[in-house]
Amino acid sequence: MDAQALSLNNIIQEINPNVLEMLSERGKNIFFPKLGILAQSAQAKGKDINATIGEAVEDDGSSMHLPEFDSMVAIPTANVFPYAPSFGKPELRTLWKESIYKKNPSLGNTTISSPIVTNALTHGLSMAGYLFVNEGDTVLVSNHYWENYNLIFDNAYGGKVATFELFTETGFNVAAYEKSLLAVKGNKVVTLLNFPNNPAGYTPTNDEIKGIVGAIKNAADKGKKVIVLIDDAYFGLVYEEGVYRESIFAELANLSENVLAVKLDGPTKEDYVWGFRVGFMTYAIKGGTPALYEALENKTAGAVRGNISNASNLSQSLLHKVYSAPTYDASKQAKYSILKTRYAILRDEINKTAYREYFRALPFNSGYFMCVEPLKGLVAEEVRKHLLEKYSTGVIVLGNVIRLAFSAVPQAKIPQLVENIYKACKDLSK
Repeated sequence: MDAQALSLNNIIQEINPNVLEMLSERGKNIFFPKLGILAQSAQAKGKDINATIGEAVEDDGSSMHLPEFDSMVAIPTANVFPYAPSFGKPELRTLWKESIYKKNPSLGNTTISSPIVTNALTHGLSMAGYLFVNEGDTVLVSNHYWENYNLIFDNAYGGKVATFELFTETGFNVAAYEKSLLAVKGNKVVTLLNFPNNPAGYTPTNDEIKGIVGAIKNAADKGKKVIVLIDDAYFGLVYEEGVYRESIFAELANLSENVLAVKLDGPTKEDYVWGFRVGFMTYAIKGGTPALYEALENKTAGAVRGNISNASNLSQSLLHKVYSAPTYDASKQAKYSILKTRYAILRDEINKTAYREYFRALPFNSGYFMCVEPLKGLVAEEVRKHLLEKYSTGVIVLGNVIRLAFSAVPQAKIPQLVENIYKACKDLSK
């Protein structure tokens, strides 16, 4: 093991040995190199002659680039063409950390890490797998989950995605979640919580969140080291009263020295920049110190450097500029209002008595999606194909549920979407 990795491990061991046990073997071995090319390049910065960094520069020292780009990007070239740090641009990391406290007032003055920039949330999940999932480790998720979790945790890292039943008749199945947590063999549990859920479009109520946190605390009190990966891709898109509006990260950040909360979030869905590919990875644990978090940040940045080197400088720069704009909050609220209106229309349509003969809606209250479950022995995949062929309507099938992305449907067409599903089910039931 490299001496730099050992040094980080020693820091973690001294402050909270539970965290060292949570790391995968890859996580224990990784480090951000501070003695090689990057360190030598940093030492040469500002010198009269700098022949260190692997970038091309003009004779005046500015970044070499094709002039065709000049009319397309109205920000300084230094914020576009050079490499960004593997940790992410410092000014953006600072703004995002401030936003976490602003969006989650329950955090109070709890100490959390500085976010590490990832290549959007998918890459953040992959880095979490790198750092915390050994071959054979269970990753506990709900039975309604994004299929990419399999590619990341099973296929890439040799873990095993296991599921619990997400819903009771009316909401989150706290009892099933707690039972599944305690059933994981060994003293280490990796669990992933995704609210609002993709594909179900569900966020727990305030009372349900208390039950979920209690289940995690119970597992930790019984000696399990619990790593909670929090997929906050659709954070903030909650449309009903009584539904929890912060990230569960806030509830877990100071819960137990046996519970490491790993917040994975970003602007992709929150700020409607799907192609920017910027995300963030932030840590919290009871008793966490700046030194502990710095060690985890270094390991995370090392994993990023060894995987993609760094995220887009241009995307990070554009986001920083927008987040600093005085109109940002109002613009974001306007887009939220559009999605909330679509949600309300779909909620009212899908719950009409006439449609209950052939399908039922799973609980939903937030996010981009909701799901319906066909009844009377209808097969979701057959319904999907029939919708395409006869009703020019596209939906997604996961298992035997149909996912509807109301985020992608103009509000005027939402009633027709539901009616088409009804007609397709009726056709196939004959």
